[in-house]
Amino acid sequence: MKKRILLVLLSALLVAVFVLTPRIGRADLGDFSGGGDYGGGGSDWGGGSDWGSSDWGSSSNGYYSTRSGGSCDTSDLIIVVMVVTVLLIATFAKSKRTNRRTVTPGATRTAASKLHPMSELMQSDPNFSEEDLKEWLQNLYIKMQDCCTKRDVEPIRPYFADALWQQFDRQMKQLKAAHRTNYVERVAVLSVDLKGTYQDKGEDVIVAEIYARITDYTLDDETGKVVAGSRDHEKFMTYEYSLSRPIGRKTEPREEGVSERHCPNCGAPLSVNESIKCPYCDSVLSFSDHDWTVYSIKGISQKTV
Repeated sequence: MKKRILLVLLSALLVAVFVLTPRIGRADLGDFSGGGDYGGGGSDWGGGSDWGSSDWGSSSNGYYSTRSGGSCDTSDLIIVVMVVTVLLIATFAKSKRTNRRTVTPGATRTAASKLHPMSELMQSDPNFSEEDLKEWLQNLYIKMQDCCTKRDVEPIRPYFADALWQQFDRQMKQLKAAHRTNYVERVAVLSVDLKGTYQDKGEDVIVAEIYARITDYTLDDETGKVVAGSRDHEKFMTYEYSLSRPIGRKTEPREEGVSERHCPNCGAPLSVNESIKCPYCDSVLSFSDHDWTVYSIKGISQKTV
């Protein structure tokens, strides 16, 4: 009897460890890349949404009790109930993980009916260049993934709304606390498409779709072991970025791809493509009042090959 009870308890402990041990589900900066492919409709990130708003990593545990009569040995009944419970928990957990990997939806694209042609924005802002913005987004995406690997998102702070940047920062802190590093490598932006523009709450908004290829894996800092993702498999990611700036703001003339700005605190000249802090007065800068700022990112789909 003692051996049977010990065996059941050991099985229950192993299952509990397997089910309850925290796992990194999605990765890359913003937690969009994951162990399973996805696509369709779902939750988005930024714009005030909560960190972890999707169903990844969440679970609900139920407790069940049974009553039985007759001549059955009570200890045997306890063992049977425990074994059945353990098997049910294991099956439920496996099914839940499998469903997430196969049918998890991505975010819903902004409706085309909401968008106006980019030509309307260019008519009111003659210095605006679609190609310049596409190049900027491409470079920003690559820099984001570099920041993810370095676990330091301070260099990209000026280019994101504060709520979205705070989400990135929390992700980095969680990785550091877990003594893990997420490596995003072989990054290639395959296309950037400006889908259209609209106005909302005193802001001009541009919706852009980025299609990129990455490899994504997470290592344990102490052992160097891969705890999530793969060094070998490539992921093809589709994102929707929403950018905004105040209505009436015009694009300032650019020279060789660099737009000059001035520190709002001390007036020193700055390069938007390089500066995070003013080198003269150490003010942390945000260009939301001067240029396009990313305020929302949606993970539309992921395909692993």
